[in-house]
Amino acid sequence: MEDLLPELCDQFPELVQVVEPMFGNFGGRERFGGEIVTLKAFEDNSLVREQVALPGEGKVLVVDGGGSMRRAMLGDMLAEKATKNGWAGIIIYGCIRDVNAISDLDLGVQALGAHPMKTDKRGLGDLNVDVTFGGVTFRPGEYVYADNNGVLVSPQKLEVAE
Repeated sequence: MEDLLPELCDQFPELVQVVEPMFGNFGGRERFGGEIVTLKAFEDNSLVREQVALPGEGKVLVVDGGGSMRRAMLGDMLAEKATKNGWAGIIIYGCIRDVNAISDLDLGVQALGAHPMKTDKRGLGDLNVDVTFGGVTFRPGEYVYADNNGVLVSPQKLEVAE
């Protein structure tokens, strides 16, 4: 399997924005991409739970967790639900937990790191708002692509020419 991101950067340099390198690949699907759905929440994964319960249709959930290294915004049960509901992946500006279980799922998951502590459930956060981290703004309805080379954003869907 070729590396997706270098190919996209070579073919579409004027369209793509590359996120600063900060994420690790934790999911069973190393390469993923799709339409962006965003949410912003700090140490509360209530909205993550709500979103992964909905049909994902190959979309990618981009979670601005404020870069918190104190709580995990995603665990194995929510990742399993995302997989069952057709999400292509989840990118978290924050931490995940249940790393071994998540690595066995057919789901792309990138995050800053792992932390064993779950979040509080206060129902706080914003859905489908522009979120900015890693030098890039993620907008709902745009596209994100990720693999072991990093993460990039495009205003339109990209296909690698063979």
